[in-house]
Amino acid sequence: MLKGLLFAFFDFFKNYIFTRTFFSRDLDFEKYAKPLMPSLSLDLGCGKTPKNPFKASKLYGIDLNYGVDNKSVMACDLGMESFPFDSNSFNYVTAFDLVEHIPKVCYVNGKRHEPFISLMNEVFRVLKPGGLFLSHTPAYPRLESFTDPTHVNTITVDTFKLYFSIPYLWAGRYGFSGKFEVVDQFWHRANLVTILKKPII
Repeated sequence: MLKGLLFAFFDFFKNYIFTRTFFSRDLDFEKYAKPLMPSLSLDLGCGKTPKNPFKASKLYGIDLNYGVDNKSVMACDLGMESFPFDSNSFNYVTAFDLVEHIPKVCYVNGKRHEPFISLMNEVFRVLKPGGLFLSHTPAYPRLESFTDPTHVNTITVDTFKLYFSIPYLWAGRYGFSGKFEVVDQFWHRANLVTILKKPII
């Protein structure tokens, strides 16, 4: 009985206090933004209303086709299709509650696809050198990362650092062709916030 209570307390400490209290920070994305005029931002999985946390002067969004009559919001099957924008177009790319919905692996007509890797390649492609990618997603060990049945991609504090950022770039073996730098990473309640930068070559 006592052992069970101790395990329950540890699980509560790990899943709630650790991520929500001691290491949870307020959101202030403007401090990462550069005073660029004009600046362009792309919000992935935006629904009908793209978010603009960096206060860019022009904002675009892409998502599945929700029938939005708005020239700045375009239809795209994220992870399966290329973004409908030229390379080196954006100062910022943002993804709020998105990457947990992007499968790691799927098969279409017998052909293997790796949508998460493809998504990260597209993010890197459309960012300008020096541009920032912001991911705000439920992550392990928070229960929110598992509870929703449409969450198919579990993110940890090491996912972006080890697989998509220098010096590790472990996702290169799976087809990732970019090389991000980690600017910052912190918890905001149940979500892990990660900010990556496309290096200036």
